[in-house]
Amino acid sequence: MINGFTGRYSFLSNFCIYPIVWRERILKSAEHAYQGEKATDDIDREMIYQAATPADAKRLGSRKKLKNIIPDWDRQKYTIMLLVIRAKFSDPELRKLLLETGDEELVEKNWWHDTYWGVCNGVGKNMLGKILMQVREEIR
Repeated sequence: MINGFTGRYSFLSNFCIYPIVWRERILKSAEHAYQGEKATDDIDREMIYQAATPADAKRLGSRKKLKNIIPDWDRQKYTIMLLVIRAKFSDPELRKLLLETGDEELVEKNWWHDTYWGVCNGVGKNMLGKILMQVREEIR
């Protein structure tokens, strides 16, 4: 089991600074792409895309910061994340690294209590890990 996306496995994290082609643009990270999809306003989306870091993109994409968030975001977020991860791992170098994880279970262990995308204190759905394993299988 790969229990956490740090160190050698930091490439699995959406916060990994690695260019991603999204909406015919090159963004700094998968987090930039994912957070940008929440915005209904082009100005907000562009601000997220231009954020200096993935953490800044996440902050700008928060429900508190955005003027308008896509209606029914919670129903759409899984599909958006799947599309973002497919785009991220279309890169040959990242694709190779993902395949090198073999059949290991990928668990997005975190300390910030995200129990939807990851697992905190042994509790969580690990949806990001499941998407990564699905994309790994698709690549095979």
